[in-house]
Amino acid sequence: MTREYLLAFCLVLGSGGVPAGARGEDAKHPMPPRHAKAGVICHDCHQKEKPTTAPVPDESCMACHGDLKAMAELTKQLPANPHAPPPAPHPGPFTCPECHRQHKAAVVKCLECHPTFKFADPSRIP
Repeated sequence: MTREYLLAFCLVLGSGGVPAGARGEDAKHPMPPRHAKAGVICHDCHQKEKPTTAPVPDESCMACHGDLKAMAELTKQLPANPHAPPPAPHPGPFTCPECHRQHKAAVVKCLECHPTFKFADPSRIP
């Protein structure tokens, strides 16, 4: 085994077996840990080969996480369910990335108008 081959093998092994570029990581858009561990790459969510500014369609999220009805069922124990259909004449529904921003800290969009609602700590939202 040549020294160069061994070095390349160690670098790939240290990156979880996938070269960093294939995982979609870069300095400005690091891959969220849960998605990186699951082997998700940029194209899986953005549906583009080079998604520098491509928005993530809800369909990409729902392919793995389920539709809004499934998500509402998972979060039904919250005092105000962020995935349940909002009552009329309420704005929304909102897109998944409006709260679940994968390359930035998550936010709770509802809190912009409803600051007293009780939700999970935004730092714990994936």
